Amino acid sequence: MSGDGPVPGSGDAAVQAAAARAEVTGTRNLPQFNDLPIPADTANLRSGPSLHDACLALLPLVGVWRGEGEVVYPTIDGPFRYGQQVTFAHDGRPFLYYEARAWLLDENGGVIRQAARETGFWRPQPDDTIEVLLTHNTGIVELYYGKPRNQTSWEFVTDAVVRTATAKEVTGAQRLYGIVNHGDLAYVEERAMVGRPLQTHISAQLKRIVG
Repeated sequence: MSGDGPVPGSGDAAVQAAAARAEVTGTRNLPQFNDLPIPADTANLRSGPSLHDACLALLPLVGVWRGEGEVVYPTIDGPFRYGQQVTFAHDGRPFLYYEARAWLLDENGGVIRQAARETGFWRPQPDDTIEVLLTHNTGIVELYYGKPRNQTSWEFVTDAVVRTATAKEVTGAQRLYGIVNHGDLAYVEERAMVGRPLQTHISAQLKRIVG
């Protein structure tokens, strides 16, 4: 093999890709208020409070991610493209704050309108279990349990789903997150809703823009 550069897929290539990416993302963070009397959230491990030891299994997720994905509705012809920004931040305590905002895209990548929003907390436990609590703008509240599959992937299944009287029927979901392609965040969600069994609902691949 030539010694002119890193082999695609090798550890050296991943390190070089991360270094190049950090030249842009490493100086960015969440908006901050200097007069906050308690530690502000940070999505950049280079600044702010240190990540709590309990969250070390989630360390690769900390940051802000942005990209595109595909959504399928069981009762509507599709699939449909969407853009999304996902934030994993912390304040030094043993949990991560999570937020995701999405927007529907047309076939040329133009924004049609705002779409799903969800917010919540990822709470790692001493036995490696991770509790994930999510609240959706559509009137759904979900409690997931899961564990790391390895150092760069995590899998979760709902233990409980609560919905308001005006929300669409959702009875369960499962998600798989992973760091892929030398640093992108990819995920897929399967969801049981509107009387249909568990099936693929959304998937996306996001690039780091902070951290």
